[in-house]
Amino acid sequence: MTAPGARRPWPTTVALLFAGWAALAGVVLGWGWLLTHHLDESIGAADDDLARWLADERTAALTDAAEIGTLVGETVVGAVVVLLAAAVVAAWRRTWLPVVFVVLVEAGLGGIYWLGTHLVPRPRPPVEVLDQGLVPDHSFPSGHSGTSMAIFLCLVFLTWAYTRGSRGWAKLLALVLALVPLACVSARLYQGAHHLSDVLTTVGYAAVWITLVAWLVLGRDNTGAGPRSD
Repeated sequence: MTAPGARRPWPTTVALLFAGWAALAGVVLGWGWLLTHHLDESIGAADDDLARWLADERTAALTDAAEIGTLVGETVVGAVVVLLAAAVVAAWRRTWLPVVFVVLVEAGLGGIYWLGTHLVPRPRPPVEVLDQGLVPDHSFPSGHSGTSMAIFLCLVFLTWAYTRGSRGWAKLLALVLALVPLACVSARLYQGAHHLSDVLTTVGYAAVWITLVAWLVLGRDNTGAGPRSD
């Protein structure tokens, strides 16, 4: 059957994307304000306790592993991976929608990250930060966590949309790719770069945004290989 998104005019799709992004950004900023004000003595205190415990458990081997976890969340690494995957799928299926999908995902995540770090300043955890050179009050949200979620979910949705996601190997790939954000989030916490609430917030809004873009953009594909409504 034809995907529902294929019958939606592009102006409507763009309006829905903008409205969804604006609402999501508002929720993230509001939650960030609560974390840095009314919830600072409850959730904030628990965040600090966890950061101190992780710092006490540091070893040379874990520190090396954390550097690898951080690497997969670097902006350049994430952009290259998802854009390359989108380009391959676009050439294979002869449609630009995969490229549009990942560009919108990256732009939306980047926009929320910029707003969060500039409008909701939050100090880094009260431990030694192993990732040197970070802005001291840009703990909320976590850019690396957002990038790792983009790698994970963009590849999952592209696979699901264009290779008939009911295949067992596609589901196995999703399980393997889930290790990317897991490794990155763990690394950022271990390095003292972010609080637990920072990374969990990022994982949450990244999942919502990427799913919304996949539904509105990839759902437009009517090549017979896209998402199905049956």
